[in-house]
Amino acid sequence: MTGHPHSVERGLAAPIDLNGTGQYVHWGVVQVSVANLVIIGLMLVVFVVALLLPFPRGRGRR
Repeated sequence: MTGHPHSVERGLAAPIDLNGTGQYVHWGVVQVSVANLVIIGLMLVVFVVALLLPFPRGRGRR
């Protein structure tokens, strides 16, 4: 490898600062972190896409 040894560390570093406190969203008694809310949103998107995509069909079946 060429370059400065810290360049490898920068390439493996997280794109966000993970040392800070988390951000939270409050809905009455419900409290969820923004990171978990993003994950839940992505899971819902994948679920909807899976419902909308057609099933593959066999070549010999009707």
